[in-house]
Amino acid sequence: MAPDPAAPALPDLQPNARRDTLRLLGAAGAVLAAAPLARAQTAPATPATPATPAAPATPALPMNGNGFYRQKIGDMTLTVVSDGAAPLPALLPTWGANPERQAEFAATLAEYSVAAANTVNHFNPVVLDMGTQRILVDTGRGGTGGQLAANLGRAGIEPGSITAVFITHGHGDHIGGLTTNGSPTFANAQHLMGEAEYNFWATQASPSAAVQANLIALKDKFTLVQPGQTILPGLTTVATPGHTAGHLSLLAGSGPSGVMVLGDAGGHFLLSLKHEGAYVSFDTDGALAARTRQTIFDRIVTEGLWVTGYHFPFQALGHLRRLGAGSYEYEPTVWNWS
Repeated sequence: MAPDPAAPALPDLQPNARRDTLRLLGAAGAVLAAAPLARAQTAPATPATPATPAAPATPALPMNGNGFYRQKIGDMTLTVVSDGAAPLPALLPTWGANPERQAEFAATLAEYSVAAANTVNHFNPVVLDMGTQRILVDTGRGGTGGQLAANLGRAGIEPGSITAVFITHGHGDHIGGLTTNGSPTFANAQHLMGEAEYNFWATQASPSAAVQANLIALKDKFTLVQPGQTILPGLTTVATPGHTAGHLSLLAGSGPSGVMVLGDAGGHFLLSLKHEGAYVSFDTDGALAARTRQTIFDRIVTEGLWVTGYHFPFQALGHLRRLGAGSYEYEPTVWNWS
């Protein structure tokens, strides 16, 4: 995989080193999400002559950490914006649900020193800055638990600056931030969602409160799209069914200068990647979700794409490597403060 010139690739780690990296992710993702925020200070430019003052210096962007992580990928800037984390008393069987493989999954968690109990579930929306477009992918949980709005502010991203919102699927932890106190949170943004996925949730006999408030109430704001559609320049939807029937991931750019925004098509950052056929308890169709993951993981590796997964540990951004037939490993990008 050729590294992006603006974002150094990970070194070719030995197995023990890779396991150490994943161990740090499983144990310390929340610590990274809470890293202190600082601003670089830029000295004012000295005027060339008293009559011709220099232009004011451009304020530096906030330093990575404290709920967001910014990465330059090709011509775009991707910012993972944490919606926070929720307590997870037991990782199994939620994140590895195959009943006959529980011992196998537990052994892998132990091998990588990933906590099987008393851990957390991460939620990671993504902002893509692509020229004049600023696209938010998924909106977190909303309400008092969601941290998206606060962390957008820490990253210097105003809700009014979002030009488009793309929803991967209709689960509450992805749509909950679309409204605030009954009004659209991203009032200036075009709202985009797969047609089949939107219709599935919006036509239920008894839709959930989250669906009523964030999908049905905003129906006039939504543009419904299809798999494989270029929805904006450089952005193409990718069919990733199984987690939900109409789940769509999003491809931004291409090759080493591109990123696959998986949504929940990524599953668990360790078990879903390493174990072919593994599914999670909240996949609508576990067998289909597992097949989809094999297809999308292979594409990511073959094309050398960056990858971000909604429930991967913060900063939830990196690359995949192939371990063997049907088996992959997530390699988080090396943390960069600027």
